[in-house]
Amino acid sequence: MLQREHDGQILAPNGSTASANKRKGSPRQQDGDSSYRSGGLPRCTVPKKDGDSSFLKENGDGDSQAGKTMICSIPDLPEDIWHHIHSLMPLCDAARMACLSRAFLRSWRCYPNLTFNEYVFSPEAPIYGRGLCNIIDCIMRNHSGIGVKILKLQSFHTSFRNLSRWLRVAVKPGIEELTLRAPNGFRKEYMFPCSLLSDGVRNSIRYLDLFLCTFSPTAELGPLRSLTSLHLSQVRITGDELECLLSNSLALEKLELSECRGIICLRIPCELQRFSCLIIFSCMRLKLIESRAPNLSTLDLHGKPKLSLGEALQLKNLRMGQSNLLCYARTELPSIMPNLETLDLRSGAEVVNTPMLPTKFLCLKHLTIRLPGAFPGSNDYFSLVSFLDASPSLETLSLDVPMKAMDEDESIIRHSSDLRQMAEDQHRYLKNVKITGFISTKSLVELTCYILKNAVSLECLTLDTHCGSTLRCSDTDRIFRRCIPVGNSLRVKRRALVAIRKFIEDKVPAGVKLTVVEPCSRCH
Repeated sequence: MLQREHDGQILAPNGSTASANKRKGSPRQQDGDSSYRSGGLPRCTVPKKDGDSSFLKENGDGDSQAGKTMICSIPDLPEDIWHHIHSLMPLCDAARMACLSRAFLRSWRCYPNLTFNEYVFSPEAPIYGRGLCNIIDCIMRNHSGIGVKILKLQSFHTSFRNLSRWLRVAVKPGIEELTLRAPNGFRKEYMFPCSLLSDGVRNSIRYLDLFLCTFSPTAELGPLRSLTSLHLSQVRITGDELECLLSNSLALEKLELSECRGIICLRIPCELQRFSCLIIFSCMRLKLIESRAPNLSTLDLHGKPKLSLGEALQLKNLRMGQSNLLCYARTELPSIMPNLETLDLRSGAEVVNTPMLPTKFLCLKHLTIRLPGAFPGSNDYFSLVSFLDASPSLETLSLDVPMKAMDEDESIIRHSSDLRQMAEDQHRYLKNVKITGFISTKSLVELTCYILKNAVSLECLTLDTHCGSTLRCSDTDRIFRRCIPVGNSLRVKRRALVAIRKFIEDKVPAGVKLTVVEPCSRCH
């Protein structure tokens, strides 16, 4: 807002100038406001009259420069505009401006975006424990509790009593977003007070994110008419309580549950017409997901609950993670989710190879398969051709293979037999293929050659000899001196490069860009 000129003057927004004398060693410049001393702000006076256009004055300090002032003028704008400008500032800057201007001090009492964590006030030197609690206490005592739209209390340690007091101040009608990371009480969890969700709050709250607390909504809570996104992580809540809450949240669009071990059965009612996204992670006791929401389009599921999704005709994006997943996905998903467009599978281990079946993913365009645990025994990656055969519209394929210490006999370099062939089946839309953790096992080379032969529209093939979990010195801004892991994996990578040069390079059609990511030359 203020522009500093080279001639020692300050150019105000309205074009006027004022002298900007620097006084080295001035006590006023060295001794800032005690609440924000780390910010380096000088002690300043403010206009005595509300309508005064003087924004900043610095009085003389009794030395030879006494009597000189620095005055910066600002446009005479309506108060609500300045309040809006103030609301757009980060919390720390907004607090500092409240120390400089009476007008901003008034708007500070209804500042709408309160975010409290150890990084807000001092990003380079985090504040912990009582220091942060004292700052929050000071702010809450001076805040009217009116006008808060976003409240985030996270990553701090305080008493349950303090937390309840802060929530009572800030959670008022008109609030739109509430994020609460409750402190770990070890012997007990914080009981989120449902009484905070009064009539006015229920009508305005859009986003609710609770972590590490107990939440027990009942039918008496009433409808949350504006709630569109609900996130619960390590929250003690039962399936019946959650179902009651969902039944009263008809505008809900997204539900995310993480490590909520009290939920055994999750039921999503058909009244949730806008509900489109469900994310479940590590809810270990969850046995059944039953959704009647007609417009569910995205499902991210880590675990093994039974799925009852009706026709699931609108489900376009699926991400799943569990062991023995590939066979299940190939066998069951085409019939229960016929319109999938994006499929991301993460399987810890596979006990059988993927079977060839007549069922199809007719709409599937993007397929990702992550295998942090390898196939046992034969390691038959060639069986993944089943997914290609079932996906006539596939455009991109990403395969993440685990880096493991192979036996000498598993490498294709030790085999003189011919590569296996399958009946030609042209994949007309497959354009981009990436294999991360490429190794020289025979079945993976066979899968790669099959793709090169049958993907007639292929544009780019990337073979990355690094494992997906490998930390590279170039990726970590040289925090690590060497790529991790090292040792035996280097031998595996060298075999992979030999296999690429011997069996794959000469099969790459003209017009296809082959990218081979080799071991780091700096470390190896």
